Amino acid sequence: MGKKGDLSDFERGMIVGARRAGLSISETADLLGFSRTTISRVYREWSEKEKTSSERQFCGRKCLVDARGQRRMARLVRADRRATVTQITTRYNQGGQKSISERTVRQILRQMGYSSRRPHRVPLLSAKNRKLRLQFAQAHRNWTIEDWKNVAWSDESRFLLRHSDGRVRIWRLQHESMDPSCLVSTVQAGSGGVMVWGIFSWHSLGPLVPIEHRCNATAYLSIVADHVHPFMTTMYPTSDGYFQQDNAPCHKAGIISDWFLEHDNEFTVLKWPPQSPDLNPIEHLWDVVEREIRIMDVQPTNLRQLCDAIMSIWTKLPEECFQHLVESM
Repeated sequence: MGKKGDLSDFERGMIVGARRAGLSISETADLLGFSRTTISRVYREWSEKEKTSSERQFCGRKCLVDARGQRRMARLVRADRRATVTQITTRYNQGGQKSISERTVRQILRQMGYSSRRPHRVPLLSAKNRKLRLQFAQAHRNWTIEDWKNVAWSDESRFLLRHSDGRVRIWRLQHESMDPSCLVSTVQAGSGGVMVWGIFSWHSLGPLVPIEHRCNATAYLSIVADHVHPFMTTMYPTSDGYFQQDNAPCHKAGIISDWFLEHDNEFTVLKWPPQSPDLNPIEHLWDVVEREIRIMDVQPTNLRQLCDAIMSIWTKLPEECFQHLVESM
């Protein structure tokens, strides 16, 4: 019979019970499936010491960090989320009687459920911005999916020709660090890029407009008049649509506000909280476009090719993709 783990208290009780019932060692072994040596040892330990449980759990080296030490280590982690294992180890050893190694700290943190991860990027918010975001959430907390379907989402985005976002990883040997196949070329300021403005709603993708120069109030007024207005009147002919835009300076210019005021009987401009790109679902569409560009077999080598690729990917975005984003609001 192969080697088996230590017996449980229940199994030990079965052995003792069978022997006390009058079964022989061989009969007990055949009945319960344990070796005769095990049957004899367990019954002898019970007869001499009334032992019915294993003491193996008390064997081995005692853990250097008990429950109290784990709570202390958790406080150190929460006090400085960016601390390295070396720093956590140093700070822990400063107040304890027993010193532990970095390897022990790493193991204990893993046992406690901590792991090292890249932090999520979120907008920097002031107290005023937090208050305005809360007011926006409270004002729209009862909105249904049907309400969000009446919103047209818009934004500008810039796509770089040469871009590395830290997601790329490679497999290489230690001595291959400078091998051409293991390098990623970079250029200053991304070697230029393409800026576009886009709009979409649950019902349809809107136009994607390249912005050749800086997007100032004059350029944005042309976008609003030539693209926002026909999109809103087509998608929402009963004037029940909301147009979303962020609080960029060109969006808040006087000529823009005057234009929206003149057309307030056709659609409503959604009041948007500052520093809230994370609330705009179009940001996810920009990410989809970016990912699709980076997996192209033939990468764009100039700005014209990059612009063509962006326009092509935008028009091919599946309907369920942008509809799901609106439904997740």
